[in-house]
Amino acid sequence: MADQLAKEVANNKNIEESYTKIPKSVILNELKQKSVKQWQSEWENTAKGAITKLFFHKIEDRLKIRINTTPKFTTITTGHGNIKSYSYK
Repeated sequence: MADQLAKEVANNKNIEESYTKIPKSVILNELKQKSVKQWQSEWENTAKGAITKLFFHKIEDRLKIRINTTPKFTTITTGHGNIKSYSYK
């Protein structure tokens, strides 16, 4: 009986799809895109991080780069630390 019903369904083109499940990867990808968009919006609207913004204009581009964060890297990109411009302030 199951085979007979399966054949009827396969041959009937008027039946609508009833599959509504979405793959987990699609949901995760959409959430990632939304969070990066929100992050970018906050990044553009904040007055803080002016020096860091000179290095990283777009969050999406920054996330594509693999960076090994070291104390020297952090000092340069934030403008804080043992550097002349910071000591002058």
